[in-house]
Amino acid sequence: MSPLLLKITLVLLFMSIIIPQKSVGEYEQWCIADEQTPDEELKVALDWACGEGGADCSKIQVNQACYFPNTMTNHASYAFNDYFQRFKHKGGSCNFKGAAMITELDPSYNSCKYEFIP
Repeated sequence: MSPLLLKITLVLLFMSIIIPQKSVGEYEQWCIADEQTPDEELKVALDWACGEGGADCSKIQVNQACYFPNTMTNHASYAFNDYFQRFKHKGGSCNFKGAAMITELDPSYNSCKYEFIP
């Protein structure tokens, strides 16, 4: 190996050690409903997520932490995220036939906490 190539390799190795790596938090992702999706489409995807999809939708039921605001978009967002977090490492996606999207901003609010599983 030439002296120049050796120096370049050592510099790159040194830089990879001293340059801070991104923390796990910088890669956090949640799945939420696309606000442009009509309620009828969100309802179909929400019903699938809470039923056959296996999401835990108990927190969007009446008198639960994520029931309010009582909108299709908010309820679908919670259900989509619960499904995504549970199944993202097993092939599950955040698509729901185009009704959902990924965000890196935690959508939690008040006592309604959206789960994140690394």
